[in-house]
Amino acid sequence: MRYTEHVLGGMAVMSSAETKTTVPTTTKAPTAAEVLVRCLEAEGVEYIFGIPGEENLEVCQALGESGIKFVTVRHEQGAAFMADVYGRLTGKAGVCLATLGPGATNLITGVADANSDGAPVVAITGQVGTDRMHLTSHQYLDLNGLYAPITKRTKQIVRPDSIPEVVRIAFKYAQAEKPGAAHIDFPCDIAAMPVEPGPATTPILPPQTRAEYPDTRDVAAAAALVNAAKHPVILAGNAAVRAHAAEAITQFAESLRIPVVTTMMAKGVIPYSSPYSAGTVGIPQKDYQNEMLDEADLVICIGYDLVEYAPPKWNHKPGRPLVHIDASMAHVNSYYQPSVQVVGDVSAALAWMRERCNRHEEPVYVEQLRAKRREEFHSIAASDDFPVKPQRILADVRRVMGPDDILLSDVGAHKMWIARHYGCYKPNTCIISNGFASMGIAVPGAIAAKLVHPERNVLAVTGDGGFMMNCQEIETAVRLGVPFVTLIFHDDSYGLIKWKQDDRYGEHKFVDFGNPDFVMFAQSMHARGYRITSADELVPTLQDAFASGQVCIIDCPVDYGENEKLTQRLQGLTTELAG
Repeated sequence: MRYTEHVLGGMAVMSSAETKTTVPTTTKAPTAAEVLVRCLEAEGVEYIFGIPGEENLEVCQALGESGIKFVTVRHEQGAAFMADVYGRLTGKAGVCLATLGPGATNLITGVADANSDGAPVVAITGQVGTDRMHLTSHQYLDLNGLYAPITKRTKQIVRPDSIPEVVRIAFKYAQAEKPGAAHIDFPCDIAAMPVEPGPATTPILPPQTRAEYPDTRDVAAAAALVNAAKHPVILAGNAAVRAHAAEAITQFAESLRIPVVTTMMAKGVIPYSSPYSAGTVGIPQKDYQNEMLDEADLVICIGYDLVEYAPPKWNHKPGRPLVHIDASMAHVNSYYQPSVQVVGDVSAALAWMRERCNRHEEPVYVEQLRAKRREEFHSIAASDDFPVKPQRILADVRRVMGPDDILLSDVGAHKMWIARHYGCYKPNTCIISNGFASMGIAVPGAIAAKLVHPERNVLAVTGDGGFMMNCQEIETAVRLGVPFVTLIFHDDSYGLIKWKQDDRYGEHKFVDFGNPDFVMFAQSMHARGYRITSADELVPTLQDAFASGQVCIIDCPVDYGENEKLTQRLQGLTTELAG
């Protein structure tokens, strides 16, 4: 007997030549976990980085029916770092997922890093059922209390009908300037509850945002200070990158002949080939850039965030005028009290100021300082010594990397050399964590960078200390088929702390360790491994690694005797500024 099915007014009607039977149909209400996933889809989430656990089973089940790609990692810290770098590169919140207890605590370092560095992240944790929260329970922690100091907002879902609101609020806070982390705690019994169709199952769509323009009176006041200054200097920070203001800053600097010093997280906001690119500030020692800031009679701070480089380290002149240009008002600090604040769209502010400014004098001293830096760098960057000097490593890396390729720096002594000597042509082509400054970010961060930009070469530069903190994610990269290259500065120690100890005490303690054979480690992870045995091998090795289309690890012994030599050179730094 053949049947045909018709749907009429919510009833399925079965018919045949002999019989007609009416059967009521029921629409299954979605679970709260399914509503959560719908809301994540509405936010445009592409990836969720995390590890399944017993208390997030409902969410994982719902994700299995979604177009969102779940990236299974080997440690929750890696998941948070991936979300961190994804958020920094895209401006959209990266999402990481963990279960309760140890899973949730393992996320904390990466979430705190994102919050401090201004990277939008939404962290979602499983939780015990609401029937257990008043008791001493297995793996239970007050996650709202735990996450409150390291996020912009943390909320526990206590009603299944509140999910669209909780999710939208989390993304709003994470992505609003200054971006950072938001946290959603999701009890497992709430996740399994059905949600009646209607507003409670309908995602709240993100609003369209428009640029907010600065007050023209503030623009005029700032322009007047620029016109009156003899030695103005621009200090550009990470918020300028988030504001997509690189072109506006370059035009402003080059048309008005004002040198630009960047923080580590703003590298590339002016091409380092520009004659007004004055390098990066932030290493512990007083450098050429500090000389420029010391001698400036006006500092124009564009997208500057105090967490990147504290004001007492560069603003020693009481009463010196400061201009603050950003999408947000300046933070409160005794050493950072701007004379004028131009708050609003950064590119518009700079364009309007440029129309009101009239400067033609070349900052001769900037070229003098650039020449000294070039001479110092190139005299060592050509060295064939082995182990390889950090200057030579970075000169060779720059030769291989294209202007759009991405270098991710871990935290350690190599970060100081990268900040000082790795020149960038564009923003977000050198990723440095310098707000929270977390070791272990480079390898998981490189996975996220390659997912965002599969067409670019991605290089994770790390010390042997930082590499071993999240080296397990090499397996994740191999499994995903996400090829990038890791370059290890190998010195068998925590090199940056050794450098600081030697500077302060003339000796070091507790910083030395052993290492695995990194080539064999790579092979055990089904990646490709290389070992550098002479300085002239690095360029062809990097070229071969990128051409291989595989996940690669390059073990490069480094001569960190250059650390102390740099300290000695900078301690004797004296510069006479022209004019």
